[in-house]
Amino acid sequence: MEFTDVIESRTSTRTYRGKEVEDDKIEYVLECARLAPSWANRQCWRFIVVRDKEKIKALSKTSIVNRWLRKVPIIIVACGDPTSSGVNNNIDYFAVDVAIAMEHIILAATDIGLGSCWIAAFDEKKVKEVLEIPNRIRVVALTPLGYPAQKSGMSDKTIKLFARSKKRKNLNEIVRYEKW
Repeated sequence: MEFTDVIESRTSTRTYRGKEVEDDKIEYVLECARLAPSWANRQCWRFIVVRDKEKIKALSKTSIVNRWLRKVPIIIVACGDPTSSGVNNNIDYFAVDVAIAMEHIILAATDIGLGSCWIAAFDEKKVKEVLEIPNRIRVVALTPLGYPAQKSGMSDKTIKLFARSKKRKNLNEIVRYEKW
């Protein structure tokens, strides 16, 4: 796929087929994340690949809006170690580093026909408990990973209407040249 095709076809997938995701595809998306840029190349990110159905069910309960996660085949949990990154202009760059790597995962998944959905609505403390994540590590985002199911239900239509995932502002609304 051409890169712009990957970007344009990326969507938030919330329903998945029961087909198992092959190990080489999981490794591919994780390898793409590994190659992401980071603060001073410190690579503060860590990823937990969750396939265990009971743990997936427990993760789906870390937010009332994520109950749909209980039916996904895999969840990748993206974490960052703040001590392996930096701070500039009061921005904790571990979050930026992990976000860049997570975007690499999501675009790589799209490139090979897998669905994903950036999840930021979760109780970090509960996620840490389920996955036994050390206190110093921060959970930045989660994404399910799998083969998208045919969208058809009312919930898919409602989510699409609410999220307006394909509607984007024009460049002249978001870009300035030389000054604000």
